[in-house]
Amino acid sequence: MHGGASTGWLLMVLCAVSGAYCLLRTRTGSPQERRTARSEALMGFGMAAMAVPAAVLSPPGWAWAVYAALFGAAALRALRPALRGGHHLHHLVGSLAMVYMAVAMAPAVTGSGGGGHAGHGAAGAGGIPVLTGVLLVYFAFYVLGSAGRLLPGAGAAPAGGAGAVGRGPGGFGGGTDGRPELTTACRLTMGIGMFAMLLTL
Repeated sequence: MHGGASTGWLLMVLCAVSGAYCLLRTRTGSPQERRTARSEALMGFGMAAMAVPAAVLSPPGWAWAVYAALFGAAALRALRPALRGGHHLHHLVGSLAMVYMAVAMAPAVTGSGGGGHAGHGAAGAGGIPVLTGVLLVYFAFYVLGSAGRLLPGAGAAPAGGAGAVGRGPGGFGGGTDGRPELTTACRLTMGIGMFAMLLTL
């Protein structure tokens, strides 16, 4: 990553912690909420693996194909639920963004002698500028929506009940759990991580 090893480590830790919290969420809630938590845990750990500084761990060329296949499968799994909207649509976009980044980062490995992630000195590495820009705009709005939900009073439940508290940021329905603010904070963290990783393409 362009920000150096310290930025990579910070991003890796934040994404890994978010993934671990999502993994804990898989133990409670409805079946749909547990599926959502598993998807988010996969996203968090996948982003953490991608963010490891190349100076510490330079992945082999086939690793990017594994990332692409793994998140391609996750995108296919999210496709049908995404037709109903809600937070599943965000999972679909996130999974497709991970596939895109894995494909775009692959030339960075071969083009720099197996030397690292996107932006690690590979002059020809990078994705399609227009598509990268669209994803950056999407995740920028997602992050702003997530941050807005963490503001005091933003997550207050309506008079009709507490069901809206656990809804995902930006209008995405994410279900309820015992600590909706932590769930929103994890989603915010992963949104920031995705935005930062896209900037390195």
